[in-house]
Amino acid sequence: MAETMDDFGPDEGEPATSGGNGRRVTVRPQTYVLTFCGIHLLGRREAVFTGSFIEVLRRVNVAEHAARSTLARMVKRGLLERHRQGKKIYLGLSDRAAEILEQGGARAWQTPVNRDWDGNWTLLAFSLPETRRADRHLLRSRLLWARFGLLQNGLWIAASHVDVPRLLDGLDVLDHVSAFQATTLPPTQATQLIHEAWNLDALRQRYDEFLDRWDHPTPMPDAEDDLARQLCLASDWLVLHREDPRLPLEHLPADWPAVRAEHVALRLRRAYVDTAQLVADTVLDRIVLEPGRQPEPEPQSEARSEARSEARSKAQSEAQSEPRSRTGARRGGRSGATTVPGPRPAVS
Repeated sequence: MAETMDDFGPDEGEPATSGGNGRRVTVRPQTYVLTFCGIHLLGRREAVFTGSFIEVLRRVNVAEHAARSTLARMVKRGLLERHRQGKKIYLGLSDRAAEILEQGGARAWQTPVNRDWDGNWTLLAFSLPETRRADRHLLRSRLLWARFGLLQNGLWIAASHVDVPRLLDGLDVLDHVSAFQATTLPPTQATQLIHEAWNLDALRQRYDEFLDRWDHPTPMPDAEDDLARQLCLASDWLVLHREDPRLPLEHLPADWPAVRAEHVALRLRRAYVDTAQLVADTVLDRIVLEPGRQPEPEPQSEARSEARSEARSKAQSEAQSEPRSRTGARRGGRSGATTVPGPRPAVS
Protein backbone atom coordinates (compact mmCIF):
# COMPACT_ATOMS: atom_id res chain seq x y z
CA MET A 1 0.00 0.00 0.00
CA ALA A 2 1.19 3.50 -0.72
CA GLU A 3 1.92 5.44 2.44
CA THR A 4 -0.79 7.53 4.03
CA MET A 5 -0.25 10.75 5.93
CA ASP A 6 -0.67 8.81 9.17
CA ASP A 7 2.47 6.85 8.29
CA PHE A 8 4.52 10.01 8.77
CA GLY A 9 3.51 10.28 12.42
CA PRO A 10 1.22 12.75 14.15
CA ASP A 11 1.04 16.42 13.29
CA GLU A 12 2.46 17.89 16.47
CA GLY A 13 1.90 21.49 15.43
CA GLU A 14 -0.09 23.86 17.59
CA PRO A 15 -3.66 23.84 16.22
CA ALA A 16 -4.96 26.96 14.50
CA THR A 17 -8.45 28.19 15.30
CA SER A 18 -10.73 29.74 12.73
CA GLY A 19 -14.26 30.91 13.26
CA GLY A 20 -17.35 31.79 11.33
CA ASN A 21 -21.13 31.57 11.63
CA GLY A 22 -21.07 31.07 15.36
CA ARG A 23 -18.51 28.31 15.87
CA ARG A 24 -14.76 27.86 16.00
CA VAL A 25 -12.84 24.98 14.45
CA THR A 26 -9.30 23.83 15.19
CA VAL A 27 -7.14 22.34 12.45
CA ARG A 28 -3.47 21.35 12.72
CA PRO A 29 -1.07 23.49 10.67
CA GLN A 30 0.25 20.45 8.77
CA THR A 31 -3.26 19.76 7.50
CA TYR A 32 -3.46 23.29 6.12
CA VAL A 33 -0.05 22.93 4.45
CA LEU A 34 -0.97 19.62 2.84
CA THR A 35 -4.31 21.01 1.71
CA PHE A 36 -2.63 24.06 0.22
CA CYS A 37 -0.02 21.90 -1.57
CA GLY A 38 -2.69 19.58 -2.91
CA ILE A 39 -4.57 22.50 -4.46
CA HIS A 40 -1.79 24.87 -5.54
CA LEU A 41 1.39 22.76 -5.96
CA LEU A 42 0.41 19.22 -6.88
CA GLY A 43 1.11 18.44 -10.52
CA ARG A 44 3.42 21.42 -10.98
CA ARG A 45 7.21 21.40 -11.05
CA GLU A 46 7.30 24.39 -8.73
CA ALA A 47 8.40 25.40 -5.26
CA VAL A 48 7.02 28.17 -3.06
CA PHE A 49 9.00 30.67 -1.00
CA THR A 50 8.95 29.90 2.72
CA GLY A 51 7.67 33.39 3.41
CA SER A 52 4.70 32.75 1.10
CA PHE A 53 3.81 29.61 3.06
CA ILE A 54 3.91 31.65 6.26
CA GLU A 55 1.68 34.33 4.71
CA VAL A 56 -0.86 31.74 3.55
CA LEU A 57 -0.93 30.12 6.99
CA ARG A 58 -1.38 33.54 8.61
CA ARG A 59 -4.64 33.83 6.69
CA VAL A 60 -5.96 30.80 8.57
CA ASN A 61 -4.69 31.99 11.96
CA VAL A 62 -1.48 29.97 12.19
CA ALA A 63 1.15 31.99 14.06
CA GLU A 64 4.55 32.48 12.40
CA HIS A 65 6.49 30.37 14.92
CA ALA A 66 4.01 27.51 14.48
CA ALA A 67 4.20 27.84 10.71
CA ARG A 68 8.00 27.72 10.66
CA SER A 69 8.09 24.76 13.04
CA THR A 70 5.54 22.86 10.96
CA LEU A 71 7.43 23.46 7.71
CA ALA A 72 10.69 22.32 9.33
CA ARG A 73 9.07 19.09 10.54
CA MET A 74 7.63 18.42 7.11
CA VAL A 75 11.10 18.81 5.54
CA LYS A 76 12.50 16.47 8.18
CA ARG A 77 9.84 13.85 7.44
CA GLY A 78 10.41 13.97 3.72
CA LEU A 79 7.13 15.67 2.78
CA LEU A 80 8.72 18.92 1.57
CA GLU A 81 12.07 19.56 -0.12
CA ARG A 82 14.24 22.67 0.14
CA HIS A 83 15.44 24.60 -2.93
CA ARG A 84 17.64 27.69 -2.69
CA GLN A 85 17.30 30.60 -5.09
CA GLY A 86 19.69 33.37 -4.18
CA LYS A 87 19.19 34.04 -0.48
CA LYS A 88 15.67 32.62 -0.41
CA ILE A 89 14.57 29.10 0.50
CA TYR A 90 11.69 27.61 -1.50
CA LEU A 91 9.79 24.45 -0.60
CA GLY A 92 8.44 21.90 -3.06
CA LEU A 93 6.66 18.59 -2.74
CA SER A 94 8.70 15.41 -2.50
CA ASP A 95 7.74 12.54 -4.79
CA ARG A 96 6.44 10.64 -1.77
CA ALA A 97 4.19 13.50 -0.70
CA ALA A 98 2.94 14.03 -4.25
CA GLU A 99 1.90 10.38 -4.51
CA ILE A 100 0.07 10.53 -1.18
CA LEU A 101 -1.69 13.77 -2.08
CA GLU A 102 -2.80 12.40 -5.43
CA GLN A 103 -4.42 9.43 -3.75
CA GLY A 104 -5.70 11.39 -0.78
CA GLY A 105 -7.16 14.14 -2.96
CA ALA A 106 -9.06 11.67 -5.11
CA ARG A 107 -10.34 9.97 -1.97
CA ALA A 108 -11.25 13.23 -0.19
CA TRP A 109 -13.69 14.25 -2.90
CA GLN A 110 -15.05 10.76 -3.41
CA THR A 111 -18.64 10.70 -2.20
CA PRO A 112 -19.00 9.65 1.46
CA VAL A 113 -22.52 8.47 0.65
CA ASN A 114 -22.52 4.74 -0.17
CA ARG A 115 -25.64 4.24 -2.27
CA ASP A 116 -24.65 1.01 -4.05
CA TRP A 117 -23.40 -1.40 -1.37
CA ASP A 118 -23.34 -5.05 -2.46
CA GLY A 119 -23.75 -6.51 1.04
CA ASN A 120 -20.15 -7.71 1.42
CA TRP A 121 -17.92 -7.01 4.41
CA THR A 122 -14.13 -7.26 4.66
CA LEU A 123 -13.00 -8.59 8.04
CA LEU A 124 -9.49 -8.49 9.50
CA ALA A 125 -8.24 -9.86 12.81
CA PHE A 126 -4.81 -9.29 14.31
CA SER A 127 -2.93 -9.69 17.58
CA LEU A 128 0.41 -8.05 18.32
CA PRO A 129 2.25 -8.04 21.66
CA GLU A 130 2.90 -4.94 23.72
CA THR A 131 6.52 -4.93 22.52
CA ARG A 132 5.25 -4.24 18.98
CA ARG A 133 3.40 -1.05 19.93
CA ALA A 134 4.67 0.95 16.95
CA ASP A 135 3.60 -1.75 14.46
CA ARG A 136 0.24 -2.03 16.18
CA HIS A 137 -0.35 1.70 15.98
CA LEU A 138 0.68 1.86 12.33
CA LEU A 139 -1.59 -1.03 11.42
CA ARG A 140 -4.51 0.62 13.21
CA SER A 141 -3.83 3.82 11.29
CA ARG A 142 -3.94 1.87 8.04
CA LEU A 143 -7.19 0.18 9.08
CA LEU A 144 -8.86 3.45 9.98
CA TRP A 145 -7.67 4.99 6.71
CA ALA A 146 -9.26 2.02 4.91
CA ARG A 147 -12.54 2.73 6.76
CA PHE A 148 -12.48 -0.24 9.12
CA GLY A 149 -14.30 -0.17 12.44
CA LEU A 150 -13.63 -2.27 15.55
CA LEU A 151 -16.40 -4.85 15.92
CA GLN A 152 -14.85 -6.88 18.75
CA ASN A 153 -11.51 -6.90 20.49
CA GLY A 154 -9.17 -7.94 17.68
CA LEU A 155 -11.77 -8.03 14.87
CA TRP A 156 -12.18 -5.14 12.43
CA ILE A 157 -14.76 -4.80 9.65
CA ALA A 158 -15.25 -2.56 6.61
CA ALA A 159 -18.39 -2.25 4.48
CA SER A 160 -16.48 -2.63 1.22
CA HIS A 161 -14.02 -4.79 -0.70
CA VAL A 162 -10.57 -3.94 0.66
CA ASP A 163 -7.34 -4.94 -1.06
CA VAL A 164 -5.79 -6.41 2.08
CA PRO A 165 -2.35 -7.32 0.62
CA ARG A 166 -1.98 -3.72 -0.56
CA LEU A 167 -3.23 -2.44 2.79
CA LEU A 168 -0.53 -4.42 4.61
CA ASP A 169 2.26 -3.71 2.13
CA GLY A 170 5.43 -2.65 3.95
CA LEU A 171 4.19 -3.74 7.39
CA ASP A 172 5.89 -6.61 9.21
CA VAL A 173 2.63 -8.08 10.52
CA LEU A 174 1.60 -10.75 8.01
CA ASP A 175 2.15 -13.61 10.48
CA HIS A 176 -0.24 -11.93 12.93
CA VAL A 177 -3.16 -11.14 10.61
CA SER A 178 -6.15 -13.09 9.28
CA ALA A 179 -8.46 -11.58 6.67
CA PHE A 180 -11.59 -12.69 4.82
CA GLN A 181 -14.78 -11.42 3.16
CA ALA A 182 -18.28 -12.35 4.26
CA THR A 183 -21.97 -11.49 4.27
CA THR A 184 -24.28 -11.49 7.26
CA LEU A 185 -26.63 -14.37 8.03
CA PRO A 186 -29.71 -14.35 10.27
CA PRO A 187 -30.07 -13.43 13.03
CA THR A 188 -27.27 -10.89 12.46
CA GLN A 189 -28.34 -7.65 10.77
CA ALA A 190 -26.11 -5.15 8.97
CA THR A 191 -27.59 -2.31 11.02
CA GLN A 192 -26.58 -4.15 14.20
CA LEU A 193 -22.96 -4.45 13.04
CA ILE A 194 -22.81 -0.79 12.05
CA HIS A 195 -23.99 0.37 15.47
CA GLU A 196 -21.52 -1.92 17.24
CA ALA A 197 -18.46 -1.01 15.16
CA TRP A 198 -18.97 2.75 14.65
CA ASN A 199 -20.15 5.65 16.76
CA LEU A 200 -22.87 7.11 14.53
CA ASP A 201 -23.84 9.77 17.06
CA ALA A 202 -20.33 11.23 17.06
CA LEU A 203 -20.14 11.11 13.26
CA ARG A 204 -23.54 12.80 12.92
CA GLN A 205 -22.37 15.54 15.25
CA ARG A 206 -19.30 16.18 13.09
CA TYR A 207 -21.47 16.51 9.99
CA ASP A 208 -23.90 18.80 11.80
CA GLU A 209 -20.96 20.98 12.86
CA PHE A 210 -19.71 21.11 9.28
CA LEU A 211 -23.15 22.23 8.09
CA ASP A 212 -23.42 24.80 10.88
CA ARG A 213 -20.21 26.34 9.61
CA TRP A 214 -20.61 26.10 5.84
CA ASP A 215 -24.30 25.83 4.94
CA HIS A 216 -24.83 29.61 4.71
CA PRO A 217 -25.07 32.17 1.89
CA THR A 218 -21.74 33.71 3.01
CA PRO A 219 -19.70 31.24 5.10
CA MET A 220 -16.81 32.54 7.20
CA PRO A 221 -17.57 36.24 6.67
CA ASP A 222 -14.57 37.26 8.79
CA ALA A 223 -12.06 35.39 6.62
CA GLU A 224 -9.56 37.58 4.80
CA ASP A 225 -10.34 36.25 1.32
CA ASP A 226 -11.46 33.20 -0.66
CA LEU A 227 -8.02 31.62 -0.43
CA ALA A 228 -8.51 31.38 3.34
CA ARG A 229 -12.05 30.07 2.86
CA GLN A 230 -10.85 27.53 0.32
CA LEU A 231 -8.18 26.17 2.67
CA CYS A 232 -10.55 26.05 5.63
CA LEU A 233 -13.26 24.31 3.61
CA ALA A 234 -10.93 21.73 2.08
CA SER A 235 -9.16 21.04 5.39
CA ASP A 236 -12.42 20.73 7.32
CA TRP A 237 -13.85 18.41 4.67
CA LEU A 238 -10.65 16.34 4.52
CA VAL A 239 -10.64 15.75 8.27
CA LEU A 240 -14.36 14.91 8.27
CA HIS A 241 -14.07 12.63 5.25
CA ARG A 242 -11.21 10.69 6.87
CA GLU A 243 -13.52 10.02 9.83
CA ASP A 244 -16.37 8.72 7.67
CA PRO A 245 -16.30 4.93 7.12
CA ARG A 246 -18.61 5.30 4.09
CA LEU A 247 -21.34 3.08 5.45
CA PRO A 248 -24.25 1.89 3.27
CA LEU A 249 -26.90 4.59 3.14
CA GLU A 250 -29.72 2.02 3.22
CA HIS A 251 -28.71 1.09 6.78
CA LEU A 252 -28.32 4.65 8.08
CA PRO A 253 -31.02 7.00 9.43
CA ALA A 254 -33.22 8.61 6.77
CA ASP A 255 -31.96 12.10 7.64
CA TRP A 256 -28.25 11.18 7.53
CA PRO A 257 -26.45 14.58 7.27
CA ALA A 258 -23.62 13.40 4.99
CA VAL A 259 -25.95 13.77 2.00
CA ARG A 260 -26.50 17.48 2.62
CA ALA A 261 -22.89 18.08 3.70
CA GLU A 262 -21.54 16.61 0.47
CA HIS A 263 -23.75 18.90 -1.60
CA VAL A 264 -22.59 21.96 0.34
CA ALA A 265 -18.90 21.01 0.16
CA LEU A 266 -18.94 20.44 -3.60
CA ARG A 267 -20.85 23.64 -4.27
CA LEU A 268 -18.43 25.78 -2.27
CA ARG A 269 -15.40 23.98 -3.70
CA ARG A 270 -16.48 25.07 -7.19
CA ALA A 271 -17.30 28.58 -5.99
CA TYR A 272 -13.82 29.23 -4.56
CA VAL A 273 -11.68 27.86 -7.41
CA ASP A 274 -11.20 31.00 -9.49
CA THR A 275 -11.24 33.64 -6.74
CA ALA A 276 -8.81 31.70 -4.55
CA GLN A 277 -6.46 31.20 -7.49
CA LEU A 278 -6.39 34.97 -8.10
CA VAL A 279 -5.34 35.55 -4.50
CA ALA A 280 -2.74 32.78 -4.69
CA ASP A 281 -1.25 34.27 -7.86
CA THR A 282 -0.80 37.56 -5.99
CA VAL A 283 0.51 36.14 -2.72
CA LEU A 284 2.80 33.32 -3.83
CA ASP A 285 6.44 33.71 -4.79
CA ARG A 286 7.13 30.61 -6.89
CA ILE A 287 10.01 29.19 -8.84
CA VAL A 288 9.95 26.56 -11.58
CA LEU A 289 11.98 23.44 -10.78
CA GLU A 290 13.91 22.41 -13.84
CA PRO A 291 14.16 18.66 -14.59
CA GLY A 292 17.01 17.05 -12.67
CA ARG A 293 17.25 19.80 -10.06
CA GLN A 294 18.09 18.27 -6.69
CA PRO A 295 16.81 19.58 -3.34
CA GLU A 296 19.16 21.21 -0.87
CA PRO A 297 20.04 19.11 2.20
CA GLU A 298 18.72 20.25 5.53
CA PRO A 299 21.25 22.38 7.48
CA GLN A 300 22.80 20.48 10.37
CA SER A 301 21.80 23.12 12.91
CA GLU A 302 18.15 22.84 11.92
CA ALA A 303 18.36 19.05 11.87
CA ARG A 304 19.74 18.97 15.43
CA SER A 305 17.05 21.37 16.62
CA GLU A 306 14.35 19.31 14.99
CA ALA A 307 15.78 16.08 16.41
CA ARG A 308 15.58 17.54 19.92
CA SER A 309 11.98 18.58 19.26
CA GLU A 310 11.13 15.11 17.96
CA ALA A 311 12.73 13.49 21.03
CA ARG A 312 10.68 15.67 23.38
CA SER A 313 7.50 14.89 21.50
CA LYS A 314 8.24 11.16 21.54
CA ALA A 315 8.91 11.20 25.27
CA GLN A 316 5.65 13.03 25.90
CA SER A 317 3.78 10.62 23.65
CA GLU A 318 5.18 7.55 25.38
CA ALA A 319 4.23 8.97 28.75
CA GLN A 320 0.61 9.10 27.68
CA SER A 321 -1.80 6.43 26.52
CA GLU A 322 -1.96 5.61 22.82
CA PRO A 323 -4.04 8.03 20.74
CA ARG A 324 -7.72 7.39 20.28
CA SER A 325 -9.14 6.42 16.92
CA ARG A 326 -11.17 8.54 14.53
CA THR A 327 -14.51 10.01 15.57
CA GLY A 328 -16.45 7.55 13.44
CA ALA A 329 -15.10 4.45 15.18
CA ARG A 330 -17.05 3.26 18.17
CA ARG A 331 -15.28 3.27 21.52
CA GLY A 332 -16.44 -0.20 22.45
CA GLY A 333 -17.45 -3.32 20.55
CA ARG A 334 -19.33 -6.34 21.81
CA SER A 335 -16.64 -7.12 24.33
CA GLY A 336 -16.56 -3.56 25.63
CA ALA A 337 -13.00 -3.01 24.36
CA THR A 338 -11.97 0.49 23.38
CA THR A 339 -11.05 1.20 19.78
CA VAL A 340 -7.47 1.90 20.84
CA PRO A 341 -6.86 -0.21 23.92
CA GLY A 342 -4.42 0.69 26.65
CA PRO A 343 -1.27 -1.31 27.36
CA ARG A 344 -1.77 -5.04 27.86
CA PRO A 345 0.50 -8.06 27.46
CA ALA A 346 -1.04 -8.79 24.05
CA VAL A 347 -3.56 -6.45 22.47
CA SER A 348 -5.26 -6.54 19.09
